[in-house]
Amino acid sequence: MPIDAAKAVAAEPRSAEITWDHKDIQLYHLGLGAGRPATDPDELRYTLESKLHVLPSFATVAGAGMGVVGGLSAPGIDVNLAHVLHGGQTIELHRPIPVKGRATTTSRVAAVYDKTKAAVLVLRSEVADADGPLWTADSQIFVRGEGGFGGDRGPSERLEVPSREPDRTVERTIREDQALLYRLSGDWNPLHADPEFAKLAGFDKPILHGLCSYGMTLKAVADTALGGDVSRITRYSTRFAGIVFPGETLRVRMWEQPGRVQVTVTAADREDAPVLADTLVDHN
Repeated sequence: MPIDAAKAVAAEPRSAEITWDHKDIQLYHLGLGAGRPATDPDELRYTLESKLHVLPSFATVAGAGMGVVGGLSAPGIDVNLAHVLHGGQTIELHRPIPVKGRATTTSRVAAVYDKTKAAVLVLRSEVADADGPLWTADSQIFVRGEGGFGGDRGPSERLEVPSREPDRTVERTIREDQALLYRLSGDWNPLHADPEFAKLAGFDKPILHGLCSYGMTLKAVADTALGGDVSRITRYSTRFAGIVFPGETLRVRMWEQPGRVQVTVTAADREDAPVLADTLVDHN
């Protein structure tokens, strides 16, 4: 069987050194659509090195996304990329991410869940530098056709969407070339660039990376509900509920609570088809 759950979870954690600087952060922000308008002071915080701050979702690509890419090659894991989708993502920030960094990431398969027709891998990365812990990231990877091995189904909690109208609703248009630019931050899955590969995976054309919509959403929340102060963000979690294509528009709805913003994201062009669900941004 391509996934040996017991072997994967029992494997020794793997550590690697990662580095990044302002160029990596600027490229990541541009891949999320930052810089429009190019001279907007609020956008220069994402694009100009002298004013730069780091959106916390950069943690998903720092060191070329070692937590996900490395996890898919861990002992006991042998899967077809055409069957892989990102199921969910959580980042817990221990302190703001510096503009330039050198850190150690320690990655392991924290759990393997059996969803009958699919398996879900929980890939955990803990990152620390010389000053201590920076962030912990959990990626939930959905692998079609790999379930049915008799394992634990895992958690299945769902957030109830508030019955009241959202406090804020914003729209963010995805550029036609955005997936091609986002790939340069380290996720080279051809599902997001190669039309023939996308057809093999069951899609009419390449889809946007789930983590790109994840970053776009966090930027939208930071820029509106948090006054642009990314340092306030302490935790960010989501479930990837559907796909979105380059050229479409994300509709981001926000419900503000003390210390937390609950979010839903839909594809405005396809009758509000779900894109992100069970999404929470915790802040101080």
